[in-house]
Amino acid sequence: MRAMILAAGLGTRMRPLTLITPKPLLRVGGKALIEYHIERLVAAGFDEIIVNHAWLGEQIEAYLGDGARYGARLCYSAEGEPLETGGGIFRVLEWLSPAGAPFVVVNGDVFTDYPFSQLPRALEGDAHLVLVANPQHHPQGDFALAHGRIEAEGTERYTFCGVSVQSAALYAGCMAGAFALAPLLRRAMGQGRVSGEYHDGCWVDVGTVERLQQLDKDLREKQLDGN
Repeated sequence: MRAMILAAGLGTRMRPLTLITPKPLLRVGGKALIEYHIERLVAAGFDEIIVNHAWLGEQIEAYLGDGARYGARLCYSAEGEPLETGGGIFRVLEWLSPAGAPFVVVNGDVFTDYPFSQLPRALEGDAHLVLVANPQHHPQGDFALAHGRIEAEGTERYTFCGVSVQSAALYAGCMAGAFALAPLLRRAMGQGRVSGEYHDGCWVDVGTVERLQQLDKDLREKQLDGN
């Protein structure tokens, strides 16, 4: 299975830090945020990884290189214009899903101790999502989870943590260009084709300078495991 790390965001909420550094390269606990994902993916057996980028993306390529020092084979998708999450994945779908194989997608602006080795290697439907408890800044959650299936609506909702396994079938009928991922997931949920699980470990949406600083503090003080 191949994996994709989404790293094409502008990082506007992280300014002024992201005026000169792309968000995936901001450092927490002594290393760049994106390096935690790469190391954990490789440890779980996902060593073919593509990283999309836009804002200051040349810095990401220069810093990570070909991935050899992580034990990975990295390649890149440089987006000249914003493609949103769905469009960015669709652009490299043939690379991600040779012969229709499922693939892993990880948001580059989160930190989690979720064990990637736990992700399913095969799908019965179109996607498998990892959900977490709703953080204070997103109390309404995203989706419901019932008996291992994800539903768009429900009384007890959780937050999608940005870790998923997807099938190329999820993108059936899509065309090149910018489009969001959420409508595709909701369509598949309506057909009962999205499975899921709940992760009760660490997860941080590194979307503000304050959360970045707190994550850095927790990692340095060993409140969180960075390995």
